[in-house]
Amino acid sequence: MFDLQFYIEQKNLQINEAFEKIFQNFQSNETLIEAMKYSLMAGGKRLRPVLCLGAAEAVGGNPQDAIMAACALEMIHTYSLIHDDLPAMDDDGLRRGKPTCHIAFDEATAILAGDALLTLAFEVLSAASTEGGDLAVKWLKIIQIIATAAGCKGMIQGQMLDIVSEGCKLSVGELESMHSLKTGALIEASLLCGALIAEAGAHQKQLLKTYARNIGLAFQVTDDILNVEGNPEVMGKATGTDQQHDKSTYPSILGLEASKKFAQKLIRNALQALEGFDKKAEPLRALATYIVERKR
Repeated sequence: MFDLQFYIEQKNLQINEAFEKIFQNFQSNETLIEAMKYSLMAGGKRLRPVLCLGAAEAVGGNPQDAIMAACALEMIHTYSLIHDDLPAMDDDGLRRGKPTCHIAFDEATAILAGDALLTLAFEVLSAASTEGGDLAVKWLKIIQIIATAAGCKGMIQGQMLDIVSEGCKLSVGELESMHSLKTGALIEASLLCGALIAEAGAHQKQLLKTYARNIGLAFQVTDDILNVEGNPEVMGKATGTDQQHDKSTYPSILGLEASKKFAQKLIRNALQALEGFDKKAEPLRALATYIVERKR
């Protein structure tokens, strides 16, 4: 039986080792660097980098070849969390069971730490392409994929839609469109980059896109459910905040039980997309199931 927990632990060890190398030339006593590392190394699922490495593995590649892309994706995700937690955004005081960056340091430092992580992500990605030739072209494509997913055509647009939608009653279709940008875009980019690094074929990449879109939406549906009935001590952050901010969520539109059934349907769709893959895709299958069964 596949041991997902062990797999995630091993991948996180590799990712953390790569982060240590990235930061080894920085002065550790600088406030900015401490704030960056405080949020980056605070734990969490590291879902996006693990998906990136898992995709490379699923198509027969070496996951280690994708480690810099995985690190960049986690830095971008972490920057987005730092900024999401700010008083001008979600105004959250806890993240992963610890005071959020602007609480642990201050608001200005948190803003700059997020900015620095975003910039460092692209420094790391561009450094991976310095060998030239076909490899440089591949990494340039990866930079484009991640920039598009993280920017005003992806995650940032989704976040803006989330803000302007507070107090509005969205349809299920509108909610899905918003979350496909806010959450799904970077998840899809994670899988696509891992597949691209491992020289996946066009059909494999299309199947992984289908998998990504379904787990990305299932992740958000599950987040909405946990915000209603999750345990704050287990989650490491407050619950009930969606209702406080008058946000449209799957439970508020569909109801709690229907939302759970919808999440399960999405995971079935994701697993169906992986049917043509062999045992090397077992981590991706297990991650899909984990997304709807998690408690945090």
